[in-house]
Amino acid sequence: MANLKTLFKDTAIYGISSIAARFINYLLVPIETYVWVAGGGQFGVITNVYSYIGLLIVILTFGMETTFFRFANKDEEKALMVYSTALRMVGFVALLFVVLVMLFLDPITSWMGYAEHKPYIGTMAICVAIDVWSCILFDYLRYRHRPLKFAVLKVFNILLNVSLLSMFLLVFPHFNITIPGLYESDGTPDVGVVFYVNLLCSVVTTLLLFKEMKGVAFGFDWDLCKRMLSYTWPMLILGLGGQLNQNASAILFPFFYDGSELEAKAQLGIYGGCIKIAMIMVIITQAFRFAYEPFVFGNKDADKKDTYANIMKYYIIFTMLAFLCVTGFMDIIRFVVAPTYWEGLKVVPIVMAAEMMFGIYFNLSFWYKLTDRTIWGAYFSGLGCLVLILIDIFLIPKFSYMACAWAGFAAYGISMVASYVFGQKYYPINYPIRQIFCYVVLAVVLFFGMYAANRYLSIVPALAVNTLLILVFVAYIARKDFPLSSLPVAGKYFRRN
Repeated sequence: MANLKTLFKDTAIYGISSIAARFINYLLVPIETYVWVAGGGQFGVITNVYSYIGLLIVILTFGMETTFFRFANKDEEKALMVYSTALRMVGFVALLFVVLVMLFLDPITSWMGYAEHKPYIGTMAICVAIDVWSCILFDYLRYRHRPLKFAVLKVFNILLNVSLLSMFLLVFPHFNITIPGLYESDGTPDVGVVFYVNLLCSVVTTLLLFKEMKGVAFGFDWDLCKRMLSYTWPMLILGLGGQLNQNASAILFPFFYDGSELEAKAQLGIYGGCIKIAMIMVIITQAFRFAYEPFVFGNKDADKKDTYANIMKYYIIFTMLAFLCVTGFMDIIRFVVAPTYWEGLKVVPIVMAAEMMFGIYFNLSFWYKLTDRTIWGAYFSGLGCLVLILIDIFLIPKFSYMACAWAGFAAYGISMVASYVFGQKYYPINYPIRQIFCYVVLAVVLFFGMYAANRYLSIVPALAVNTLLILVFVAYIARKDFPLSSLPVAGKYFRRN
């Protein structure tokens, strides 16, 4: 129980910081979508380039984050050597990546469709390399159970990013201040501003981890390196498959969209802007992941399977509550993006459901990580990735970005089910399936009630009905899993009544 309390505490800190960071970052969405309207395609460029970045970060960290936790907790006396070895491996790969990109910048930018914007790709290559190395630095903070420093630095990075971009996108244009290379001839900010500011923020944040950087001097163990690589290569395939599930659609979209290049970027921009609203599910999953990995690998309790089963149930409960809240208050939340992007709001529930299944899949994934059968993760992610790519290739020409949303939904769903089926064979956990099923059914029924209210009622009555439906779900939670009578202070009132 003490370990479970530690998980909740760390998750709360990671969660609050993630929510704060994402909320601050959300401020950029209306700014960027109002500065760059949907028809211009600029936001599509941002969506496309950042999709490559997400994929590259997974490739260049090659599963070393999970591998670090696994080996550091196996022998805590050698944790510093594990940390130093991981830092050197990732640092070398990141440096090699930057050198190769700069040497072959011309053919790379031509293939990506940015031959006239080479600085975009060169800048982001350096940024990716820095972020990849800092991933291990942040992992060390998690290993040392220092969520506060982790949270402060993450929030600081976002604050700095938002402040600088607000200055370039709003303040300077308001005072007719233009900087050559950063603004178009009509005074509109160039998309490259986003990438240049990102690089600056990454450099500053990494420098603030100077104390953690000193770990690189502890040494390098070749034998340990070989064992870590043996463990991590399936994790690379696993992470690559998972990241492709998240970003492949945005990468493939310009190649398979049935229309002009400008129209493809515009449609991708609408999709990229609207899925920002669905990021609440990513926030919850990310906060959960940051706390859960060190918790699982460091947990020595004999009853840990029961703990994992309960954690799964509570994760599903809270993510479904978040799903209902976003769906119920969509008429308010939609102002996160400019009205020119609203036609794409129909993807939000689909993407949120997909992200929820990804979180369940992540929860299930520990059976093969704990039993050192990481190759299974590669199989599951590879299967999901194959489904996603096939759906994108065949359906993007006909259904545009709606194909991307359903492709992610199908990919995560298949990976989730496959992991559960095989996990019960090799590392059986008695998940409360019946209780979870009841929550899922109730959430689906309430969702369709909200859908009907949003479609047939005006805004105010619809919001009233949706609020009532959300309260029904909350009441069910309180009745089944969080009985109010058990609360330390308020519970006295409910016990008397």
